[in-house]
Amino acid sequence: MSEPTFTIGIEEEYHLVDRATRDLASEPPSGLMDECKEALDEQVSPEFLRNQIEVGTRVCTSLAEARADLARLRATVARVAGRHGLAPIAAATHPFADWDAQKPTDAQRYATIARDLQMVGRRLVICGMHVHVGIDDEELRIDLMNQVAYFLPHLLALSTSSPFWRGEDTGLKSYRVSVFNGLPRTGLPEMFDSWGEYQRHIRMLTAAGLIDDATKLWWDVRPSARFPTLEMRITDVCTRLDDTISIAALFRCLLRMLWRLRRNNQRWRLYARMLVEENRWRAQRYGTDDGLVDFGKGAIVPYATLLDEILQLVAEDAVHFGCTAEIAASRDILARGTSADRQRLVFNQALAEGVARRPALDRVVDHLIAETVEGL
Repeated sequence: MSEPTFTIGIEEEYHLVDRATRDLASEPPSGLMDECKEALDEQVSPEFLRNQIEVGTRVCTSLAEARADLARLRATVARVAGRHGLAPIAAATHPFADWDAQKPTDAQRYATIARDLQMVGRRLVICGMHVHVGIDDEELRIDLMNQVAYFLPHLLALSTSSPFWRGEDTGLKSYRVSVFNGLPRTGLPEMFDSWGEYQRHIRMLTAAGLIDDATKLWWDVRPSARFPTLEMRITDVCTRLDDTISIAALFRCLLRMLWRLRRNNQRWRLYARMLVEENRWRAQRYGTDDGLVDFGKGAIVPYATLLDEILQLVAEDAVHFGCTAEIAASRDILARGTSADRQRLVFNQALAEGVARRPALDRVVDHLIAETVEGL
């Protein structure tokens, strides 16, 4: 069995905030996107809402290449936004913004989405991170999608960056997932026996006029409708660039580990969607704090233990890709906490100092602005 290319590409979505008010820039200057396009060409694009911007790396063969490209993209967006008194924040939700004050981007695609989704679409003031891994063989793409779904909650737990919504601590590490769940065709993917079966389902939806094409499947992982890749979509956007790279490296290595099993006529055990959904909820609610279920053992296991097991599973693959340091950095996320943990820490420290609630949330925004460009 020939080995897939396993090329990698990373897409990130950012909120644009007003540096003076710390609120979302609901109507950023019209020239901002033009300036970003001039500097980054097709690697930058508008998103559903005007206060959002999306970047995407080139097709990369190494994590070092992906990190360098993503650092350049973040730095460029920050520099251009700064000229307009704005700043990008790599956080899945804004700490206090009102979703009903935001405006959709003036484009036919987004107008159609807004019309179809109504209020659940207007609430989409959220930003995520998507990782594409190159797998040319369509049958293999479907098989690996079925198997890698088991590990998606583990990746979500490492990425959480959305504890606040409209000025309230939600009690969740990833409130973004709750918002996104309101859309149709989201969550864990369906399981398919073959690429042909997957295509038959897509044709049924398109023939009925329910969707235009497979880009309207917003699953946690999906075969990309634009590229010969498997696209992981479950994660919050990470505030720290190093966290993004570590999670992307883990996803890539997990896919190669599953490919090695297939090459040896083995496979990862497939568990019912309802079981994996339990871990998805636990990752959304607790992040890395309260453990996930090991379904082989039938018990909740501390996240640190599960992460160690994953790192052992993919050690060979990390050596193959030259990213041992990047996947090991996932332990650093546990040690210092995810963005959600650090946002709560900044907020609670401000309250403990006697700072009022809104200025305390302003401190969280300032923290996010600084950390988004840290180490670039």
